[in-house]
Amino acid sequence: MFWFVSLPTLLCVVTVSFSEPTTCEDAQKACSVIACGIPVTNGTPGGDGRDGAKEEKGEPGQGLHGLQGPPGKLGPPGSRGAPGPQGVKGLKGDHVDSSVTETKLAKLERELRSLEAELDHIKNEVHTFSLGKRSGKKLYVTNGEKMPFSKVKALCAELQATGHHKNAEENKAIMDVANDHAFLGITDEATEGQFVYVTGGRLTYSNWKKDEPNDFGSGEDCVCLQQDGIWNDVSCSSSFVAVCEFPA
Repeated sequence: MFWFVSLPTLLCVVTVSFSEPTTCEDAQKACSVIACGIPVTNGTPGGDGRDGAKEEKGEPGQGLHGLQGPPGKLGPPGSRGAPGPQGVKGLKGDHVDSSVTETKLAKLERELRSLEAELDHIKNEVHTFSLGKRSGKKLYVTNGEKMPFSKVKALCAELQATGHHKNAEENKAIMDVANDHAFLGITDEATEGQFVYVTGGRLTYSNWKKDEPNDFGSGEDCVCLQQDGIWNDVSCSSSFVAVCEFPA
């Protein structure tokens, strides 16, 4: 059996102070464990290290922001999009009775015709009044046209004229406004020899020419006022100036 003798191991601790420079030989004197090597020059630089991990974007700074720049140029129009979906169908409207509408329309048309007739009547009155002559409470007017007695009577009736005169003053007013031979609103068409106003009633004034009325040829049923103011019975189919009488 062999017995090994353990040899004591000596440890040497060298304390290096940075207050004064210390060489390797000085340190070796203090501790035989330290071996001095040959000084070498610096080696080549090592390669770049790897990039670190990317951190999250920081908050914007608190400094002043610059002014917003002008808007850019308008781009070209885009292509037309697809048509949208069809909308919801609306509610059905109320039913309208066509007969009611037609009745209202017919009423409006009647009112329109009535207004047109009234306007025409006013126009005729304005025209005739411009050629009229007043005598007392009556106004005698003419359109200056010559026509048969039937048309004279219709014209005066349309204008709602009264159609008769009762004294010499009114007789002269008719003569002055006509300035020609004119029909008077007097006739014996209903009963021969009995001259009456066309509006009804016997004559209250007359100015017959001598030996008139004589119903010459059995066909003189109307009365003509001559330019001198004298009356004569004449044929109703003759044409003389139309004169109508209105209350003034």
